[in-house]
Amino acid sequence: MRQPEDTSNAIERAIERLLGSLGLQDQPLLETFVAALALLVVAFVAHFITERILVRLVRRVTEKTLTSWDDELMRAHVFSRLANIVPAAIIYYGVLAIPHLSGTVDTVVQALAGATVALVLLLAFNSTLEVVSTIYERYSIAKSRPIKGYLQVAKLVAYIVAAVVIISTLVNRSPLLLLSGLGAMTAVLMLVFRDTILSLVASIQITNTDMIRVGDWIELPQHGADGDVIDISLYTVRVQNWDKTITAIPTNKFLTEAFKNWRSMPASGGRRIKRSLFIDESTIRFLSDAEVERFKEFALLKDYIARKEDELREYNAALEGDADANVNARRLTNVGTFRAYVFNYLQHHPQINQDLTLLVRQRDPTPDGLPLEIYAFTSDTAWAAYEGIQSDVFDHVIAIVPEFGLRLYQSPSSADVRSVGLELVRAGTAPDR
Repeated sequence: MRQPEDTSNAIERAIERLLGSLGLQDQPLLETFVAALALLVVAFVAHFITERILVRLVRRVTEKTLTSWDDELMRAHVFSRLANIVPAAIIYYGVLAIPHLSGTVDTVVQALAGATVALVLLLAFNSTLEVVSTIYERYSIAKSRPIKGYLQVAKLVAYIVAAVVIISTLVNRSPLLLLSGLGAMTAVLMLVFRDTILSLVASIQITNTDMIRVGDWIELPQHGADGDVIDISLYTVRVQNWDKTITAIPTNKFLTEAFKNWRSMPASGGRRIKRSLFIDESTIRFLSDAEVERFKEFALLKDYIARKEDELREYNAALEGDADANVNARRLTNVGTFRAYVFNYLQHHPQINQDLTLLVRQRDPTPDGLPLEIYAFTSDTAWAAYEGIQSDVFDHVIAIVPEFGLRLYQSPSSADVRSVGLELVRAGTAPDR
């Protein structure tokens, strides 16, 4: 294998033969110009051959292979960037063969050529990492185990290494000398890269604990985020909100602040309905015998009425006092019967998940009435379908309320006030203005 010194000597001998054939030994300035021009022509030709012939040949080979790795490397221009190393290497070794150049010029040109090689390798390495990311995103595991944060850390390390190599090359010093000086700057680097270090730790923990994935619906109200995760990177997690805006949240915030992840909701097979009807308490009363008989005709109440009648008859028979007295006997109420109706209605609803919690319960009375809460889960978790099912349920429940002699509470509106005023005018009792 040819050593660098052999390459440099071969270039020097070729230039000497060229200058000798032109008879320029007695013209130093012209000799230097011709030698430099010849070196640039050789570098250009080498780059042309590498870029236009070898790279195209590699492209044709990659098009015939069955794997996608080489195709992605070609699309990312990895081979094209590596081709730039050839002319830089020729200039690096060939500049020593140009006669009458001072050692300072040789050193500067070699430093620039060496820095160019380091920069080209950095760009090619970053493009390779992009290819790794592209290929990895095609696998299903990418949603639960994203590696974008790790790749960004690798890029950051590559930039640091390349910067050290380029600077050391330009100043003609050993990279180890620069690295040893970084030890004294540790505190400064910790301050400068504080967010990067925190984000790296957060990214690792998020990935290992599977806290969030791309596609998860999350809520982070303190940052105005409510939507789907579309990207997880080293520094930020990007969320597309339901209004189609994008919120970028620092990755480390997911370790220091509370957030809600709705991922388990679709997996559970149900989406919760938790809403209350406010019953006007002045309409709550006992049922009359006629009403009890009427409710026996309701298919959803037939079994309930029969069971409750047996229970109340047994209870009232055990009373020591007068069981016929209203104050002593237990009786059916319209609100209790309505609650039983709603519960049975939900039990027979085809779009309510019967395997999950199903409740119809009273909450503490409020100034707005008695809350009757429906706590159930729809069998369809899609947003639009869920809202449709919930609306259908409450459409029916609200419409059936008057059948039980109940009334929903509603704050008086301006129309209510006007109607009261008109009634007072008709009755002749309206106050004078």
